[in-house]
Amino acid sequence: MIRFENVGLRYGAGREVLSDLTFSIAPHSFQFLTGPSGAGKTTLIRLLFLNLKPTRGLISIFGKDTALLRRADMPALRRRIGVVFQDFRLLDHLTTYENVALPYRVLGKDEASYRADVTDLLDWVGLGDRKHVYPPVLSGGEKQRAAIARALITKPEFLLADEPTGNVDPPLARRLLRLFLELNRLGTAVLIATHDIGLMDQLDARRMVIEGGHLEIYE
Repeated sequence: MIRFENVGLRYGAGREVLSDLTFSIAPHSFQFLTGPSGAGKTTLIRLLFLNLKPTRGLISIFGKDTALLRRADMPALRRRIGVVFQDFRLLDHLTTYENVALPYRVLGKDEASYRADVTDLLDWVGLGDRKHVYPPVLSGGEKQRAAIARALITKPEFLLADEPTGNVDPPLARRLLRLFLELNRLGTAVLIATHDIGLMDQLDARRMVIEGGHLEIYE
């Protein structure tokens, strides 16, 4: 589904921040991405989400060489990828329901076609009774779950989650991990970027460790 071959990235004339990344991500797979702060996890996520282009090497996503993509092709490809950002990126003037429904609203869908899906998903992440609340009133954990629900609403083929348990307590972190596992069981490939060793130790999953701009993979 995703393939990197000898990918390198540098900003301007500086040294490479990512070097010689070669790996693939299979459909329906589950993996963790970890490494020290500043090692390049978020930069790699931006490459995977087509927010950055590599300085060198090949990136193929859903069988398409990203170097050959036209700008007009990008939105359709991105819609196949769900992203949970570290800073949530919820819109404060929209309710929890409206934030989760936003991807459908951007596509111009009629609300009647997605209302039940949004409501069911909010119940699934434990926010059914908070759907009419605005983000400033939500707790950190509730915002996290709302961001996850928004990333999942369009049933992406691949989910990227950047530190999804970074603002929650251990019991809620375990609950969120169960949500990701259930999503993976339903067919979505999942990559979770995290510093949380305890979280990773709960699951015998592939680990992608990035340090000093280089990647090691432990199956």
